[in-house]
Amino acid sequence: MLQQEQGPSVARRLVHVLTAFRPDDPPLTQAEIARRTAIPRPTVHRLVQELLHAGLLEKDGARLRLGMQLFELGSMAHRQRSLRELAMPVLSDLRLSTRLTVHLAVLDGADVVYLEKLSGRDGPPLRSRVGGRMPAHCTGVGKALLAASPALVVRQALARGLSRRTTRTTIAPGVLLQQLSTAQRDHVAFDHGESHTDVVCVASSALNDDGTPLAAVSVSGWGPRVDLHRVAPMVRTAAAEIARHASARAAG
Repeated sequence: MLQQEQGPSVARRLVHVLTAFRPDDPPLTQAEIARRTAIPRPTVHRLVQELLHAGLLEKDGARLRLGMQLFELGSMAHRQRSLRELAMPVLSDLRLSTRLTVHLAVLDGADVVYLEKLSGRDGPPLRSRVGGRMPAHCTGVGKALLAASPALVVRQALARGLSRRTTRTTIAPGVLLQQLSTAQRDHVAFDHGESHTDVVCVASSALNDDGTPLAAVSVSGWGPRVDLHRVAPMVRTAAAEIARHASARAAG
């Protein structure tokens, strides 16, 4: 069974199978995949079955080709890259005006995924990175995104459980729901040392035309040195500007 193999080894082999396909290739047989990857044919067969089930490969008669699911995933990655490029001038201006660390993030289930990070001169040294994840409930961007999301998304995040990151992390569902309600009303969300000790953050969501969250932007700084309520309007304005640019690009 596939599940009995080592996890990282299986992941690497799945990648090898997918990257065996080249741009101008006709559909491949399992034997051709085995030759290109140097993976034993019985293992290739098991991996192919998993990839077929996931929609990452498709059958073309007795041969195989890359599946539409890969195209959809690639389209999503392209949209996120386009969003990052669209937002960069706004993020750069926000960093310049606040001198704090700026993040751009999207929601993925109960996590946020960072699309961009601009370290500010007065910002703290954070471990966050582009492509990195954090639980949504303990971050400013995560709360901003959850506050703008449908109730089902919020329920799913609560169902996963609210893990503690610092002594100030909100782990009570009722308290988090109150925070999200306030964030929805005010269009800003706060992190008061909940993801990193002594680091505070204010965030706001850029919304699609239908009101769903496109992404969230935030600034982070040292708790004793930052007046979040002073910088909150700048963050809210930046999020609205990103939303306007995205809407204009979609319409054009």
